[in-house]
Amino acid sequence: MELAVDVIGGKWRPVILAHLKEGVHRYGELRRRMPGVSEKMLTQRLRELEADGLVVRHDHKTTPPHVEYRLTEEGLSLVPVLQALYDWGAARAARTGTAIDEPTRPDLPASGT
Repeated sequence: MELAVDVIGGKWRPVILAHLKEGVHRYGELRRRMPGVSEKMLTQRLRELEADGLVVRHDHKTTPPHVEYRLTEEGLSLVPVLQALYDWGAARAARTGTAIDEPTRPDLPASGT
């Protein structure tokens, strides 16, 4: 258990991994989907996940910068775990009456527009 928590624990690591399980994302997309995280924190956590072999960073070497992140095979092995955590959290929210913020979807218009 300690190894798992060391690798995916913390406030932002599981959130980043959950977004990347949906597919490849650019840095800016991740920032928009995670408005509560600072740029410094997101960059640090992405570097840690890359060092742990869960995320791969691909720099297209263009101007302006085009950098993409995706899960490695090892990272993809976490998808069932991440889904189980999501399902548990949603069920707990339903049991306790806790409101859940909908994920930020940059491809959809904001509510009320």
